[in-house]
Amino acid sequence: MTVFLFELSFWLAAPVWLLMIFAPAWGPTTRIAASPMTAVPVLLVYLALAVPVFPELWTAVSSPDLDTFRQLTALADGAGAIWAQVIAWDLLIGQWMYREARRLGISALLMGPLLVFTILLSPFGLLVFLGLRTARSRRSTRDDLTAAASGAAT
Repeated sequence: MTVFLFELSFWLAAPVWLLMIFAPAWGPTTRIAASPMTAVPVLLVYLALAVPVFPELWTAVSSPDLDTFRQLTALADGAGAIWAQVIAWDLLIGQWMYREARRLGISALLMGPLLVFTILLSPFGLLVFLGLRTARSRRSTRDDLTAAASGAAT
């Protein structure tokens, strides 16, 4: 059952990722990506995996150290629970990136590969996106200042 739940956690998140990558301009994609409820099915899988190892999980989070965490992840349900948690948080990060990119007018052709990268290595994907977001925001601010200066000169 643990192997099934481990795999299910990804497959529950995959449709949202697929929509954001392959149908970013479709109206329902925007509504779906705006909802934090997309993570709920994955979090239910997390609960199913976490409850059986709750004492070990509680120990790992209440007094964290590497050995305690290692003991938790040595348990199949413990590793599965951590995986489901990562899948849920990655999905929420991806949804935020998608919404921010749409707000800033960042090309879907750029965001598609970046979202795939985020699925695989979310910390790296998020860092790349934050850099892109900063650059885009600075450019927008500079463009707004240039437009305001042009308007004031006329």
